[in-house]
Amino acid sequence: MIGWLSGRVVSVRGERLLLDVGGVGYELAVTAKSLASMPPVGEATSVFVHLNVREDALTLFGFPTEADRDLFRTLLSAQGVGPKVALAMLGSFSADALRKVVTAEDADALTQVPGIGKRTAQKIILDLKPRLADLEAELLASSPSAQLRDALEALGYGQAEIREAVASVDPELPIETQVRMALKGLAR
Repeated sequence: MIGWLSGRVVSVRGERLLLDVGGVGYELAVTAKSLASMPPVGEATSVFVHLNVREDALTLFGFPTEADRDLFRTLLSAQGVGPKVALAMLGSFSADALRKVVTAEDADALTQVPGIGKRTAQKIILDLKPRLADLEAELLASSPSAQLRDALEALGYGQAEIREAVASVDPELPIETQVRMALKGLAR
């Protein structure tokens, strides 16, 4: 299965991206938001890919991050959601906004997505709410903040101290640096 492609942008037409990877052109369906984050024609880029296999077609869907691709796959697991509707959902909402809509059971917001009516929106919410909660838990468990919390907890710090330390540290830093900075802050 194709999971990731890296190459040069050849063309952008509508919501299609043509990517030259080692002399082979791969056409990917992407959202308008994803296209906005892509470099211009002729520049190199990388995209995470989902390959959809049907009897009559092989379709590649491209995403700027692995998390977006994973969310797309989660959306596909819901009853009544195919690749086009899942892509439209990601085009209409950011990943966080979509999670909030599903968590809040806001069916009216989902009906703003082309191809989703009121009844389908309600079914999607029922299907996705537990799956998105599981996906959110996985993302939080593997985040640098979660790793920092676990490290400080293992060292015997209380929850209030841990919350304060995590809030004061830049999550973009390597985990080792985060732990050192948090310990310095807690020592004061």
